[in-house]
Amino acid sequence: MRQDVAGLSSDTPIVVFSHIPLFAMYPAWGWGTDDAAQVLALLRRFASVTCLNGHVHQLFTKTEGNVTFHSATTTAYPLPHPGDGPAPAPVTLPAGRLRAALGIREVGYVRGRQQLALRDRSLA
Repeated sequence: MRQDVAGLSSDTPIVVFSHIPLFAMYPAWGWGTDDAAQVLALLRRFASVTCLNGHVHQLFTKTEGNVTFHSATTTAYPLPHPGDGPAPAPVTLPAGRLRAALGIREVGYVRGRQQLALRDRSLA
């Protein structure tokens, strides 16, 4: 990653795709990485950094300085919210409720605009 961003100007918008969140969302469940601080240190000089991740099956957005983190609901099975239960085991839902708990987040970018366009939709 160091080589990938070395020649970029600090006003270049950066989008990072990762499976696991690049912040310590809930380390007890493996919802964070040991090298996230190193990766984010390489990106701090950029004016706009967007990190998109999966793994946690949660819909969230979090901003820390110039970095915004986004995750989406799951397309497979829901997991509990961090700390709800001893481990991130699939949540059992009443019959007919699964598709409403599943979803897709679409992310769009228009050159010249700072904000990404986010669209969340349920599979129901």
